[in-house]
Amino acid sequence: MSASVKESLQLQLLEMEMLFSMFPNQGEVKLEDVNALTNIKRYLEGTRESLPPKIEFVITLQIEEPKVKIDLQVTMPHSYPYVALQLFGRSSELDRHQQLLLNKDLTSYIGTFDPGELCICAAIQWLQDNSASYFLNRKLVYEPSTQAKPVKNTFLRMWIYSHHIYQQDLRKKILDVGKRLDVTGFCMTGKPGIICVEGFKEHCEEFWHTIRYPNWKHISCKHAESVETEGNGEDLRLFHSFEELLLEAHGDYGLRNDYHMNLGQFLEFLKKHKSEHVFQILFGIESKSSDS
Repeated sequence: MSASVKESLQLQLLEMEMLFSMFPNQGEVKLEDVNALTNIKRYLEGTRESLPPKIEFVITLQIEEPKVKIDLQVTMPHSYPYVALQLFGRSSELDRHQQLLLNKDLTSYIGTFDPGELCICAAIQWLQDNSASYFLNRKLVYEPSTQAKPVKNTFLRMWIYSHHIYQQDLRKKILDVGKRLDVTGFCMTGKPGIICVEGFKEHCEEFWHTIRYPNWKHISCKHAESVETEGNGEDLRLFHSFEELLLEAHGDYGLRNDYHMNLGQFLEFLKKHKSEHVFQILFGIESKSSDS
């Protein structure tokens, strides 16, 4: 692995030490993988050959005025701080609109840092200094303007790939989140697991953050399609609801859940919803008819 990645990991360990000194009480910094820092140290020492998992954690911040809490979810890419940090703030006291606005402004602030600069401590300080206004003034953003202009929104469609989706509680969570938010699409269970979610950008991003949080490792967004619109986006939707997609499986090999979904049937499903082009993106093979 290149020296730049090792240098990045060394800087990440340094920043984690600073965070633990800022939040010394047990449980204040909640690592998704309690062995994450140990594995990185072993990798840097040469006693571990494979690249360790990313550092992912949550810090709960107490905002003094008003008396509220914000959970800051952080993911460090292996090349951070030379690539952008992934972070997302949540609070049960914020409505959806203000939570998304807070995260948009926080991301913009972090974007002002130069590559190579550590910025988690600065992000925490920004939240402590600026988040109060998002709680105190949240009702004001809905007051109509006398000279309101048409608002442009981004309609987004995300194609998400997972090695498998089996567990009943996970399947229920995906469906519940999809139906709670104003999104449409589907979740194909089995092996592989495929999720498509479409709707306004902020709703899709909230869906993505929610289903991944806190510890779904083998999942990635393979493709995203977006378009600007001044309407409600209904004419852009390829799906009419958010549902679970159940297809036939290619047999059982004697192990529980060891089966593959019928990709021929899945291709036909994509064709019916004008999405055949995604097949090659998801699986790296050209689409063929189900009987070939």
